[in-house]
Amino acid sequence: MNYKIINGSISYGADTILEEINFEIKEKDKIGIVGRNGSGKTTLLKALIDNEMLEEGVGEEKFNIYKQGNPNIGYLKQIEFEDKEATLLDEILKVYNNLVLLEKKIEKLSEKMQSNVDEDVINEYTKAMERYEIDGGYTYKKEYETALKQFGFAQEDKRKKISQFSGGQRTKIAFLKLLLSKPDILLLDEPTNHLDIGAIEWLENYLKNYEKSVVIVSHDRMFLDRIVNKIYEIEYASLTEYKGNYTDFERQKRLNYEKQLKDYEYQQKEIKRLQTIADRFRYKPSKAKMAMSKLKKIEQMTIIEEPNKYDLKSFHSNFEIKVESGKKVLTVNNLEIGYDKAIAKISFELYKGQKLGIIGENGIGKSTLLKTLNGNIPPLAGEFEYGYNVKKEYFDQQLEFDNPESTVFEEFSKNFPELTTTQIRTILGTFLFTGENVFKEIKVLSGGEKARLNLCKMFKKGPNLMLLDEPTNHMDIVGKESLENILKEYKGTLIFVSHDRYFVNKIADVILEFEPGKVTFFNGNYGEYTEYKNSLKDVNNAETENKKEVKEKKSNNEYFLNKEKNRIKAKINKIEKEIEQLENKVKELEKNMKEETISTDYIKLNELQEEIQKTNEEIENKLKEWEDLNQKINFGEIL
Repeated sequence: MNYKIINGSISYGADTILEEINFEIKEKDKIGIVGRNGSGKTTLLKALIDNEMLEEGVGEEKFNIYKQGNPNIGYLKQIEFEDKEATLLDEILKVYNNLVLLEKKIEKLSEKMQSNVDEDVINEYTKAMERYEIDGGYTYKKEYETALKQFGFAQEDKRKKISQFSGGQRTKIAFLKLLLSKPDILLLDEPTNHLDIGAIEWLENYLKNYEKSVVIVSHDRMFLDRIVNKIYEIEYASLTEYKGNYTDFERQKRLNYEKQLKDYEYQQKEIKRLQTIADRFRYKPSKAKMAMSKLKKIEQMTIIEEPNKYDLKSFHSNFEIKVESGKKVLTVNNLEIGYDKAIAKISFELYKGQKLGIIGENGIGKSTLLKTLNGNIPPLAGEFEYGYNVKKEYFDQQLEFDNPESTVFEEFSKNFPELTTTQIRTILGTFLFTGENVFKEIKVLSGGEKARLNLCKMFKKGPNLMLLDEPTNHMDIVGKESLENILKEYKGTLIFVSHDRYFVNKIADVILEFEPGKVTFFNGNYGEYTEYKNSLKDVNNAETENKKEVKEKKSNNEYFLNKEKNRIKAKINKIEKEIEQLENKVKELEKNMKEETISTDYIKLNELQEEIQKTNEEIENKLKEWEDLNQKINFGEIL
């Protein structure tokens, strides 16, 4: 399989989105597409499906679209369910329709074989079982069960109708169907959005082992690092290819930029030197020839273009804490959080300057804890207490504003009436609200713009404790890096919820993980916590695997015992026929040895004797296989 676009471009009216697209997907490629928000990443994905969007680019090569093998492309562009009254399990099983039909066929053939062991039926059954095994019949149920669990669906959800699920849950169902259908090229646009860390890690492993090609648009750096083998970056309407994962891309981009800049500066100095010599001596008869040779040398040069500077335009802040807190910032003692009933019980202490990263599944209590600590929700039991002089600010991932009709300028000035217009515009400018953008109404802002406005207000207030709920949602990679830099330099105390493991690993020095039935506080960063958890897994791994194997084996026995018996019986029947054929062959060879023309030909006799011996050895091997199979049936050693 190969899919290649040569010198393509995409335009909307007079606006060019991408001016030179050279893009290739090879068999089993894992490709990441990165770039700033609005750079054209999603547009490129759409163009891979709808080639009518493409036209000739500005490059010298002839525009062409090349597809080998007519690849099937899977892309979650819209969520449609034909029958909203179908259950979740019904929808998932549509992906495995061929296996479901094959199971029914095997069941019918098995019933026939119970009463009539017909050779044609046996052969058909054997072929069906072989096809079932090749197509993943023994593993597909475990595959979708694991996927449903990792995406937050409970066993009882399988019986619910599609119409009973929320919009977000339907998106997950559609996404799961796309993954499990295994197209030749899987296009994923921000697949980790709204997934918790457990689901992201499952998706990582799934995609790493995916046997076909994947193209991913993502701002999740750790996700890209662990999956892709190639990066395409969109910058200044151009597409640049880099081999390796995201870390490799960053390193190569920096080295390429530094090399091109160095080569460019060296060449400019050389051009200036040669031009100076030529200008100095071109009108002196004795030196004119030498001067012209210098000009000729300049003309023969391949001019090196000055490299574009990185598109790193982002927000920044000179963060000043208004008041210092005491040493102990927060004490949480047997705190039970929730609405109607307690969903978690938590205890920990946090000290000045510590940065606590909160991780865990969706809907398990992370945001509820922040809301409780901020006073939005009362605790159900236990207590928490802030230390001396703690001044906190809270960032809500919902990005709600009291008056969405107000402008960016009005929203900010309302919070800081003491500031002049110039001061307000200067501060907003550091968060990319410049020119007429400050007069945008909040209701028309993107998610990223709303996040920047809320962060701008927070930082200006100068708290010594910040509670941040998913602050990097809606941010591109450069935006995340900017926030990382600000928070790393922040001298106060931080409590934040995030599913971005790269972000958590960069910022947090203590971890609070929410899991079903327990909350773990760990004094160390995310990398150290992961190592700690893996060490615990290693200790219990052997025992757990043994129990799991026994359970799975028992389950498989119960379901496939009769089918496997029939398969073995069919194989026994086949071996018996083969033995009969081999025995007839021996008889024929022995008969040939008695013929008068051969009985005196010692060379021919020797050849026939060797063939008889070889055939008898085959018969012995077949008999041994026949005995082994009969023993399996007689002594129940089938699975």
